[in-house]
Amino acid sequence: MPVEWQPVRQSRTHELVLQSIEEQVFAGKLRAGDRLPPERELAPVFGVSRSALREALRVLETIGVLVAQPGRGPDAGARIVRNPDDALSRLLRLHFALGSYSLHDVLEARVALERSSFAAAARQAAPAELDEAAELLARMTRPGVPPEEFNELDTRFHVQIAHSSGNALTSTLTAAVRESVRPLILRALEAAEDWAATATELNAQHTELLALVRAGRGEEAADLAEVHIRGFHGTLVDESRPTDTADTAAADDGRAGGR
Repeated sequence: MPVEWQPVRQSRTHELVLQSIEEQVFAGKLRAGDRLPPERELAPVFGVSRSALREALRVLETIGVLVAQPGRGPDAGARIVRNPDDALSRLLRLHFALGSYSLHDVLEARVALERSSFAAAARQAAPAELDEAAELLARMTRPGVPPEEFNELDTRFHVQIAHSSGNALTSTLTAAVRESVRPLILRALEAAEDWAATATELNAQHTELLALVRAGRGEEAADLAEVHIRGFHGTLVDESRPTDTADTAAADDGRAGGR
């Protein structure tokens, strides 16, 4: 089905270009893997400047639906892709840093997502997918693993289980939520009074979680996943409560003043 490009109005130009490209995607005329025409051809078709076109393409690249390859040759230009994981993680990290979501909100989202993913993984995960999780766990349990490496492997372990659940959206959301608090969890790991004991306790839970998934005991895996998340992540929420309360009160005062 050929793509039909139409000129756009000049007001808020880059947003109108975005809207036009989105319409082509929604209509099924643009799919993952398709290439957009070169800027020098596409800008006149839209009736916009190349700078406005580039601004629209940068937005699409940021949200993970387009990749732009500079230069010349067969691989140059902009191509439609499906890459939501990094985009969602970046967006959620920024909103978390800006205070759009509280630690408690993130905790409850993690619990809901990971209960679902551990239960589903116990039902249908392929042995090879669980072998990858086991490899990550083996690396986590090596003596002397520093908190930063542990945190990265821990994130990948949980995301791998979500991936093995067979639900691509759950996997993407789990990755985004876990990545949003990774810096905060790292600081907590580094601040642990006895890092070796903390790592040992967390890995004991990881080991049991993987064993339950392999055994197909989904509800038990889901219950332990919740205990695991609320145990360490929950301490971060408890520590933040005074700040959360103060922020909430300030927001309430601001709303009251605006009424």
